Amino acid sequence: MANHLDKKMSEGRKEEQRKLMFLGVSACFLLLLVVGAVVGSTYQGDDGGGDGDGSNLSTHAMRASSKSVTALCSSTDYPQTCEKSLSKAVPADTEDPKVLLKAAVSVVLDGVSKGFEHSRLLESNDSRVRGAVQDCQEMYEDAKGDINATLRSIIDHAVDKLPARSHDMRAWLSAVVTYQQTCIDGFPEGELKEKMKAAMKSARELTSNALAIIGQASSFLSLVNLPSRRLLADHHDPPLATSDGYPSWFSEDDRRMLKEHINRKPTPNVTVAKDGTGDFTTISEALAKMPKNYAGRYVIYIKAGVYEEQVNVTKNMADVTMYGDGSKNTIVTGSRNFIDGTRTFLTATFFAAGDRFVAMAMAFRNTAGPEKHQAVALRVVSDQSVFIDCRMEGFQDTLYAHAHRQFYRGCVISGTVDFVFGDAAAVFQNCLLVVRRPLPNQQNIVTAQGRVDRRETTGFVLQRCRFRADNRLVDASLPAIPSYLGRPWKEFSRTVIMESEIDGFVHQDGYMPWEGDFALSTLYYAEYNNMGPGAATAGRVKWPGVHVIAREEALRYTVENFLQGSSWIPASGAPVRLGLNS
Repeated sequence: MANHLDKKMSEGRKEEQRKLMFLGVSACFLLLLVVGAVVGSTYQGDDGGGDGDGSNLSTHAMRASSKSVTALCSSTDYPQTCEKSLSKAVPADTEDPKVLLKAAVSVVLDGVSKGFEHSRLLESNDSRVRGAVQDCQEMYEDAKGDINATLRSIIDHAVDKLPARSHDMRAWLSAVVTYQQTCIDGFPEGELKEKMKAAMKSARELTSNALAIIGQASSFLSLVNLPSRRLLADHHDPPLATSDGYPSWFSEDDRRMLKEHINRKPTPNVTVAKDGTGDFTTISEALAKMPKNYAGRYVIYIKAGVYEEQVNVTKNMADVTMYGDGSKNTIVTGSRNFIDGTRTFLTATFFAAGDRFVAMAMAFRNTAGPEKHQAVALRVVSDQSVFIDCRMEGFQDTLYAHAHRQFYRGCVISGTVDFVFGDAAAVFQNCLLVVRRPLPNQQNIVTAQGRVDRRETTGFVLQRCRFRADNRLVDASLPAIPSYLGRPWKEFSRTVIMESEIDGFVHQDGYMPWEGDFALSTLYYAEYNNMGPGAATAGRVKWPGVHVIAREEALRYTVENFLQGSSWIPASGAPVRLGLNS
């Protein structure tokens, strides 16, 4: 008993020390923010650099930049890497806290460039390696785009406005982490993959540090309870919502207009019709003819039909809306797969990369079958993308929610092994997850979320969804196949299932390991207020990372808190509940 009490007292002292250290670091950086906000209006240029005539207080405070760097870096997971990089990047006489933030992100760009560049040096006659190198270069361009977007956000906003931009910046940098890991994963197991992993080590640490430092900005303001606290990524309560899912501050007219938008088809810029009655006969042709630098939302109506093509909504095709004649009538289909030699993320029948992509009333299908293993129907990296009343049909790896923020409402997603996977921050609301029959030697897993760093803002949230077995899966004349809610693809895998209905075909364990004890103590799997025979939690695995959570914790994973959804989802016309249902 005495040993137990000593241990508890020791843990209490450590916790108190941790809080004091956090408060000390917070106070230091908060001082920089406040001072910077006061004197920032006198500065000019991208960095807000001054002409040397600021107050004695600001000059004295800001010249302690080395101490500021040490304080900031103490809260990161890689403090030595942080101090080494920032000590070179931050001028000794800096007078603007924005310089610290900009430096933290700028060193990421340098580290990422060096890491990805190393892939070019990995020569091999193996076609898989050559393909991986090619993929790395694509990931590099995507990573650069997100890093530059983060830098622009720091440059373009006053110091006191940056906390409100925190979630955007962290979402972009989380995607940079994802792209680094995607590059590594593309290499076959062996020496070259280990070399690529080692080459990317510095970039990974620098990105994690930048996520930590930017994340501090929102925490600091919460300490003093400033009004902008409502905008913080992880700390504010969700706004109240009406019974129809819209925020309570929406007027009756606002709700009426949004409902009308959902119920009517938007006026298309062009129409795609397989039978020749539209402007184009293929979706790809319609995208190819899309005007460059189009201002506003570009709407493509796709008439009923089965479109056998691989569609690519590229990064420079932002603000595209596609809608069909229903998810059972307008179908985009393909059969590319890993077994036949296509790298997993290139197997996607449909790829959405342009930001703010919206799809409504259409289906994405991969017909390769379970024997072809990885075969993606839909891959998404589009930031703030929305899918309404769509179907994603496949077997293994059906939906690759690869990166950025995504919202799925009223969708039907079917598959077998890891059929919802990736490292996006994605919320699935009122969706139907249909588990199909895999190969005889396989097991079913609905989700395989791939967060690789605890600082990332990513994860899967399934709210008010239903988990149902396909008829063939529960056919009593066939051998039983165990089915699970998830398994950890990467070390910090995060999945939250709440207010959902789980049928009895789901194994009582709930989750299965990836390999051995990998990630079992670092993952975060949580369940809240679910129902159905498969929702009983008494038999769940006893891993440290598996939780049954209370309402207060569940609030963190609502559409509003996890995705800041009120700022972008209603504009898509999607019905959405920003908070909890219960």
